[in-house]
Parts: sequence; structure tokens; C-alpha cells
Amino acid sequence: MLTSFDEASARRALALAGEALEIEADAIRKLHARLGRDDSVPRAVALMLACRGRVVVSGMGKSGHIARKIAATLASTGTPALFLHPAEAAHGDLGMVTAQDVLVAISYSGESSELAVVLPAVKRMGVPVIAMTGKPASRLAQVADVHLDVSVDKEACPLNLAPTTSTTVTLALGDALAVALLELRGFKPDDFARSHPGGALGRRLLTHVRDVMRSGAAVPQVAPDALLTDALLEISHKGMGMTAIVDADGRPVGVFTDGDLRRLIEKGQHFGQLRIRDVMHLEPRRIHPDRLAVDAVAVMEEFRINQMLVTGDDGKLVGALHIHDLTRAKVI
Repeated sequence: MLTSFDEASARRALALAGEALEIEADAIRKLHARLGRDDSVPRAVALMLACRGRVVVSGMGKSGHIARKIAATLASTGTPALFLHPAEAAHGDLGMVTAQDVLVAISYSGESSELAVVLPAVKRMGVPVIAMTGKPASRLAQVADVHLDVSVDKEACPLNLAPTTSTTVTLALGDALAVALLELRGFKPDDFARSHPGGALGRRLLTHVRDVMRSGAAVPQVAPDALLTDALLEISHKGMGMTAIVDADGRPVGVFTDGDLRRLIEKGQHFGQLRIRDVMHLEPRRIHPDRLAVDAVAVMEEFRINQMLVTGDDGKLVGALHIHDLTRAKVI
């Protein structure tokens, strides 16, 4: 039993970790070299691309963990997929499989007894089978419509027993298939966002300016001939650190911010009868409500501003954005 972890132990740990990574990296390089030797990968991709149902991925034990991850990756990148536990399949879950599906069966030995029970029923349904094994002569490889070779020279486990290199190679090939399908389907970032609405990318790609902007009475605005003091009251009441200056047609002609006020104070400017049109910034930055909120972030960062006006197709003011609105929406 380990009782101490000294410098020599640390060096040994690093050496073992490095060796494991090199073994697995070498196995992936060899997998890459095998890709063009036959048409198995293109055939597998073609089957999944043509699938009118779902890609059902199944495996037992460690292969099952890999199968579950591959199914999740496929599903999140535009290929409807699910994981099927082979043992549960033999007790009713096989009902999840339809004749329109494709089965990806994973077993390094190719002799999984649980998959062997399921395969005859799947084949009778006419479901195409893609096998991922490390043994081309195995029963699973022989009955499959397409066999994908995930063989490795050795496991990273020093005992050459625990599935390590073999599971890494299988997972890598699963990722490769998913990426190929993603590209061939024309899957776009907004498609990815729709399947990840709760994630950061989903918020960034699904949140539009109209979803987070302030509108109606919450938008600070005054007329060009308003006194500066009235504009300051509007800024104070609306809490956005600025006010839009809007003409009689509802179109913004300028903006005045807290920063502008500080600069006036530094100059010793008297506020008395000063009109807002005399101190406002002309041609303020604006954005359309249908634009993505991340586009507003990009403009704010480029011009180092904290507020932005929102105008419609007719150029009229319909809302306003503060950087804090985008932060609260977790777009930033």
C-alpha cells in the first residue's frame, strides 16, 4: 500500500501518464491511417445519413459507456440517435427500435452475449447494422452490414486488460462519424443552439436584441429642444446612464450619457438654459431588434460603449440596451 508520495513517485506518475497518452495517441494515428484502406467509413456514414428513423447505438460494459456518448454526440449534431442497453433490450426495450432505424453495435471482442441475443431480432426487422469491433473475424463483425475496425495493438493499462486504448479509439471514430454527418447534413451553429437551449452557446445564438432590450416607457428619451436639466432628470429616472434625443417623427438624432455629463462638469459648463441639442452626440450607435444580442455585444466592445439604441426598419426608436441587460441574460 502507498504510504508516501515523494519526488520519485511524482516522476514515475508523470512517466506512466505520458506513456498511456502516447499509446492512445499512436492508436488513433493508426486508426486514421486505416480509414482509406476500404469503404467501410463512407458506407457507415451513408447508412446513417439515409436513416429515416434514429441511429440506435448499443454496447455492454465500457463499450456501453462509449455507445452512450456517441449517441449523445450524434443527437446534438443533427443526427437523431438514442442509446439502447443490450441487456434491457432483451427484456422489452427492443420495442424502441423500428424498421426505419440503423443500429450501431459496439463490442471490442465482437462476441458480446447480450448483443448476440438482440441481433437476430434486429436483423429480422430489416434494420441495417454497423458493427464497431476490434476483431474482424468475430460473429458481430460477420453479421453486420458494415464493419468498422477499432482494433488496437495494446491497451494503455499496464496489465493490458482494462479497456483504455480501445475505448478511446472507438470514441474517436464515433466523433469522426458525427462530424462527417454534421457537415454533410449542412448542420449550422444555430441548429446546434436549438438542441442546446440551456447552454451558453444556445443563449448566444438564440437570444435576439428584442428579447433583452428595454422598451416603451423604460426607454429614456427627450426632444432636441429639451433643457439639459430635463434630460438629466430623464437619465436619473430611467437608470440607463443615458438618454436618447428623438425628433418629432420618433427617430433618434443623438444621445447624451453620464460620461458626457462628467466632461461638461470638468469644463465648468453652466447648465442653466443649455439645450440638449447643443451637447448631444450626433448619429448614435444603433441596432435592429432582430439582430442577435451577441452582435450588440460586439459593437459595444468595439466602440467601448455601455448603451445602445434599438431602431426598427423605419429608423424609429423602439428600445434601448445596456451592457447590464446582456449580462443578466447571460449573453456575455
